Amino acid sequence: MTDFLIVGRGLAASVIMYRFAEAGISFKTIGKEDLSRSSQVAGGLWNPVVFKRMTSSWMAHTLVPELLEFYTRCEQMTGKKILYQRNIAKPFTEDQEKMLWKKRAVNELAGFLDPRLDLVEHEELAHCKARLGYGTVLKSGFVDMKSFLKATTRFFEKNIVDEAFDHALLEIKENVVTYNTHRARNILFCEGYLVKNNPYFNWIPLKPAKGETLKIKAPALALHNTIFNRNGFILRLPDGNFKVGATYEWNDQNDVPTQKALDELRHKLSQMIACDYEIVEHEAGVRPSSIDRRPIIGRHPEYGNNYIFNGLGTKGVMLAPYFSKKFVFFYLQKQILEREVNVERFRSFYEASKKSKD
Repeated sequence: MTDFLIVGRGLAASVIMYRFAEAGISFKTIGKEDLSRSSQVAGGLWNPVVFKRMTSSWMAHTLVPELLEFYTRCEQMTGKKILYQRNIAKPFTEDQEKMLWKKRAVNELAGFLDPRLDLVEHEELAHCKARLGYGTVLKSGFVDMKSFLKATTRFFEKNIVDEAFDHALLEIKENVVTYNTHRARNILFCEGYLVKNNPYFNWIPLKPAKGETLKIKAPALALHNTIFNRNGFILRLPDGNFKVGATYEWNDQNDVPTQKALDELRHKLSQMIACDYEIVEHEAGVRPSSIDRRPIIGRHPEYGNNYIFNGLGTKGVMLAPYFSKKFVFFYLQKQILEREVNVERFRSFYEASKKSKD
């Protein structure tokens, strides 16, 4: 009998598998690789700065060092390159933005913003639109999500059951969880937005956001060591193509690419680059964002061996390494989870769902 059954195959489940392996927690992971495509579609960016408000991203000073350490270890374990540290070039749209940038770069955002402007060599940003110049974000980059997920599947192949999880076949008792022929002491759900179909956690108030991205071929673009970001992003992938994203849609909750998003992404590209390109791939996925934009971690209000790790949303690459470690400490050492990430903060939703069923 293993310690945990993990349900899911995306970013959350993948990161948890590494954490469990390092901590000596035995597990079996059950899930269909393509059931939810959010992690595969994602650009995998981490950015310590919120451009809209020109503030530090939540917990960035803690999360960035943790993610660098974690994904580097994943590379060492799998022998696969997945982590790419890249500065972000952020073009200015008006002159007063430059003054604000310089001010924040030596105060609140020191270490994340370079106070010097227009640093990148011209050749690196050839055909990128930055008429008024640009600032540089430091300590940013991306994780090649498709490579990460594939490497994880290969590395933990013996621990993974590649099939869609059927909640109707699950039986939870005080000291054991049974699913088909699998038995474990605990179960951990990492299902992303599909938690809406989970009878144990469908009361959690997610605010899923569909996102669509493009892969394009653009021979004239350089961007070897820089991510370009203007109301969207464009970055060079390891195969030489470019990833472009992303859109946000809160009503159309499925993994089907749309013409509306394609038009929006083309418009973003028209604002960012001035060269020909060819669309290679158009993908869509639904991000599991919570209503308060914080992770959702912890134990079910009623079942002591039933856990959740979800709600990573748009910043999953940044959030997952640190909070997966916090979950392991919570489980092994009984450390208290902060209320702002603990599923317990939504207990009123659980109580309301119980009343509605009575």
